[in-house]
Amino acid sequence: MATTKKISRMHSPAHPGEILRELYLQPLGITITKAAKALGVTRKHVSAIVNARSPVTPDMAVRLAVVFATEPKLWVNMQAQYDLWIVSQQARPKVKVLVTKKAA
Repeated sequence: MATTKKISRMHSPAHPGEILRELYLQPLGITITKAAKALGVTRKHVSAIVNARSPVTPDMAVRLAVVFATEPKLWVNMQAQYDLWIVSQQARPKVKVLVTKKAA
């Protein structure tokens, strides 16, 4: 019996900085400067995240979770999904398969 692989196509996920801007900063009227002060980082750092030039690191995820009453996993997961999508858009790396999945 032949098995077929179903490849799920990911949609382009938003960078966590876009979520930060659109769902937190803008609706709450919080400036990048005010957010930076609350987060204990530079304005430049927050600006880089909001403009998708820098990733949300685990440290920043914890900071965002405290400041915006969320969970660090939310920010880490958004960054992971974004990173996976970026990598999936690139050419597959040349690797050698060592283990194969067994048919169920």
